[in-house]
Amino acid sequence: MNSGILFLTLISNTGTQQCEDLKKDMQALELFLQDQDDHEQHCPKLKWDQPDISLYKKTLKSQLPEGCKK
Repeated sequence: MNSGILFLTLISNTGTQQCEDLKKDMQALELFLQDQDDHEQHCPKLKWDQPDISLYKKTLKSQLPEGCKK
């Protein structure tokens, strides 16, 4: 394989992975912020310590406690 083609392939794959990572981070942030809003609107009296955003990045799902869903 030509070294130029190999280089472009590596760059392309790296860019694709970076885009996927960015997309996942954006989804996690959206969930994090949505949970804050939902907790405030739907169950402000329910004690809840919001987990760190790293958990949202791992799970990509809401972290609201049971009983605090829309």
